[in-house]
Amino acid sequence: MAAVVFVHGLYHRPEHFALVAERMRAAGTEVLVPELHRGSLPADTAAVQAVVDSLQEPPVVLGHSYGGSVITGLAGAGHLVYLAAFVPDVGESAVGLGGASPELQDAIEPEHDGWTSLHPDRAAETLYGDCPEPLAAWAVGLLRAQAPGCGRGVPGHHGWKRTPSTYVVCGQDRAVHPALQRQMASRCTDAREWQTGHSPFIGRPDLVVELLQLLTANAPRQPNREAPTGH
Repeated sequence: MAAVVFVHGLYHRPEHFALVAERMRAAGTEVLVPELHRGSLPADTAAVQAVVDSLQEPPVVLGHSYGGSVITGLAGAGHLVYLAAFVPDVGESAVGLGGASPELQDAIEPEHDGWTSLHPDRAAETLYGDCPEPLAAWAVGLLRAQAPGCGRGVPGHHGWKRTPSTYVVCGQDRAVHPALQRQMASRCTDAREWQTGHSPFIGRPDLVVELLQLLTANAPRQPNREAPTGH
């Protein structure tokens, strides 16, 4: 069974994937959740690439929201999963594709030196509005400040053009518009739609676990170390 690597979005932490990661590990799957917030898209991508390179077999890599820009730049994944995530093509960024919804933009508050954070109440409604209240409060409590510019980063490599990929549209998403998600899903090998909000790994972890178990069961068993290119 292949390993799974989770890649979180802006303002988030690895701990946001805890509900799904615990279930996957209990079923015997190796799970890795690297910390982003390295200051730029290239730095975030390099951090995840190091994790992928450390594994014996090509992992299933799931990127959420901005995490889609990160996983797009990877080489050596066995399968890419875009969960309400951005799928940039050559020269594109998350912001250029449409970026955050007006609701999420309204939740952003300035910090220092260009850093921003999310207003707790607005974040709860926009990111976790369909989650049970205790879980939504837990998730909001994990949110952290975000360095500027990451969402404007342009991947230098486009793994989804060579690596099998699955896009999951979150049909009740208030943070990334579902219509935009459907457009980006057309770039992937496979697509499906869940009637969830932006964060099903918190509100509906069963859906995420079921999908990942299916993909890891069918993942390639030979190393897949393609060299990054600009395509």
